[in-house]
Amino acid sequence: MTKMRDDATKISISWTIPAVVAVACILAGIGLGFAAPPVCRWAVDTLPTVPGPVEILSESTTAWSLPILTIIGIIGGVILAMMSIGESLTVTVDSDGILLEQDDDALYVPRNKIVGAHLDEKDLVLTDVTRRELARRSIGDLDKVAVAHAFTEHGYPWTDTSHHDGEFTRWIDGDPTLDGKIHALLRERRTALSRKDFHVAGQLHETLQERGIVVRDRKERQEYRRVSA
Repeated sequence: MTKMRDDATKISISWTIPAVVAVACILAGIGLGFAAPPVCRWAVDTLPTVPGPVEILSESTTAWSLPILTIIGIIGGVILAMMSIGESLTVTVDSDGILLEQDDDALYVPRNKIVGAHLDEKDLVLTDVTRRELARRSIGDLDKVAVAHAFTEHGYPWTDTSHHDGEFTRWIDGDPTLDGKIHALLRERRTALSRKDFHVAGQLHETLQERGIVVRDRKERQEYRRVSA
């Protein structure tokens, strides 16, 4: 792992977000603990058939359902809170470079390669002198102001909006202005995104850049702009 400087600025998800998720799950468990027995009794009396767990809950009282479903809510809340932390992006900035960490993926971008840094809606984008993207990561629930401040504080060229927004064009399969290989790569990337295989989609993003095409995603559609191959 790349060692960042002692004066590095680190931006990660606020603890309040996973805390709210956990509390919501616990409250849902408590609510279900009170509501489940009468609702399940109504279902058993009204419907021709019900699943086994519904029959069991219909015969229970809140003295049993409340602690059991509350514990389930606590467990579910802790799991979801940990998932929200693990899946969120962490951005660490110092005067030597940028470290982007998400799940088990880490990317370090040296300062001397970065000529532009900006937000493209919820995407953090770093670009080089050829206008290619060195990195594109969704910041999710990170504080946009804190991200911008970290970059400007350490002397990076920062803008709050995309440098190249007007250059992007919606990809239409079969468009004659793109060659067959580019279309094939974009189709493959579309399939990877539909399967939520973001690792493959990221690899295809890099392959397309090597062929002079920078791609981004908007409302489940791919858009592209051209750079020198």
